[in-house]
Amino acid sequence: MRRVKKRWQQSGKILQVKKIRYHEKDKSRNMTKKSALHSLKVAGKMEYLKKIGRLPEETRKKF
Repeated sequence: MRRVKKRWQQSGKILQVKKIRYHEKDKSRNMTKKSALHSLKVAGKMEYLKKIGRLPEETRKKF
């Protein structure tokens, strides 16, 4: 076990894995546009429902 661990450490694989552990791939241009359009659509729908009185007024959060 020690030999394997030492080889991994010397090859730089452990360091590389630690560097990219939480890295997320950037979204493509189409996915970015799609998510922006979706959020605009949802925001517009919520605004409309609030105007016609279907949604309750926003209450303050306790935290």
